[in-house]
Amino acid sequence: MSSRKAALIVGAGDATGGAIARRFAREGYAACVTRRSLDKLQPLVAQIEAEGGTAHAFASDARKEEEVVALVERIESTIGLIEVLVFNIGANVPESILDETARKYFKVWEMACFSGFLNGREVAKRMVARERGTILFTGATASLRGSANFGAFSGAKMALRALAQSMARELGPRGIHVAHTVIDGAIDTEFIRSNFPERYALKAEDGILNPEHIADAYWMLHAQPRDAWTHELDLRPWSEKF
Repeated sequence: MSSRKAALIVGAGDATGGAIARRFAREGYAACVTRRSLDKLQPLVAQIEAEGGTAHAFASDARKEEEVVALVERIESTIGLIEVLVFNIGANVPESILDETARKYFKVWEMACFSGFLNGREVAKRMVARERGTILFTGATASLRGSANFGAFSGAKMALRALAQSMARELGPRGIHVAHTVIDGAIDTEFIRSNFPERYALKAEDGILNPEHIADAYWMLHAQPRDAWTHELDLRPWSEKF
């Protein structure tokens, strides 16, 4: 096994997850990035390598226990010790509670909460043995309040927040820094640009979140000394109400 330190980013999308992977790669970590589709990860891997970093892409379904167990074992045995886990799966799918199906509600919970448990548990087992490590869960506005038409998403995100709190209280004394971020606002993504042009126009006045700046905050959390750990960090543009 290589002595290189690894950062596992589960849900390395084109915006926030990708920016986080690049940030840790710049700090010398092997960025291990996952999505269900391997092809969608190739541009990110190419970008990290072009910047002089190291990246490894994995097609993995974060909801499947056997795949999560195998992924963590593969990284630890062939790439390096996982020093950081970033769980960044969203599942932001709005639907009226009158039309919501049991199948879709359950799937949202699986993606945004249950998979956080599976990945957090598996990595924590390794970190506890070493008495060090960082586990970062990405939350959202829905982690704090349930909006109309977001029953499934809010329920899952609030549950993820509770999981993070419980893990922090259990694992903190054992050297593991567990933190939860509340990303409260629109992020500079292609989805926002295409579907909410009026909101995207606020980018010119720093009215939407820059993924690179979110990534800087994640690195800050990981780099904190344990006498001054942050458990919950909320990030929002200056214009966002709260």
